[in-house]
Amino acid sequence: MYAIFRRELASYFTSPVGYVVAAAFMVFNGIFFYVQCLFSGTSNMTSVFQSMFFIELFIIPLITMRLFAEDKHNRTDQALLTSPVGIASIVFAKFLSALALLLICLLSYAVDGLILSFVGSPDWGVIIGNMAADVLIGAAFISIGLLISSLTESVIIAAVLSFAANVLISMVDTIASTIPWEWMKSAVYSLSFQSRYNSFAVGLVSFSDIVFFLSVTALFLFITDRIIDRRRWA
Repeated sequence: MYAIFRRELASYFTSPVGYVVAAAFMVFNGIFFYVQCLFSGTSNMTSVFQSMFFIELFIIPLITMRLFAEDKHNRTDQALLTSPVGIASIVFAKFLSALALLLICLLSYAVDGLILSFVGSPDWGVIIGNMAADVLIGAAFISIGLLISSLTESVIIAAVLSFAANVLISMVDTIASTIPWEWMKSAVYSLSFQSRYNSFAVGLVSFSDIVFFLSVTALFLFITDRIIDRRRWA
């Protein structure tokens, strides 16, 4: 599994993808950080994290689009599937490589906090809590993108469908507000990613929210494993 993880992570930086993703993330983070913290004269980074939530909707599909789709397109998937490594290990290794790239991007938040330390008193509890929230929600989005990538051999289609899925997920609160039946509205609200993320953004860490994101991640990784396993024996 480690060999696959290392190969997948290295592939991000032997192509422009890893550099483009990291650069885009850091540029947007820098803009929001300057405007909403340095220019405004505040050490509260909550608005930065909330703004970056929407940037991640664009960034994560670029990270996940090639994970399985490129192997199918290049016809290298059969060599991978017939290797002595289990399907679950392959799926998890690819997932971890994408998560590792996201973690590299998230380090820019720690840099923001260090900069604020020289000009103010940042709340490191909020910063660390938001970074943890980004890891959790990022893992959930990555698992969804990984599933979509396993369903197509076009990296462009994988990216577009992943982005569409992310946008739809971010609109759950809006969709729920239009439902007239309270029981259904509550059920749809319970699937909201953004409301749970916003709780982290203001420093409210809930065990149920952590379990929710971990459960979503595990569910989509399991579905991906089943799809790939069925293809292996097809």
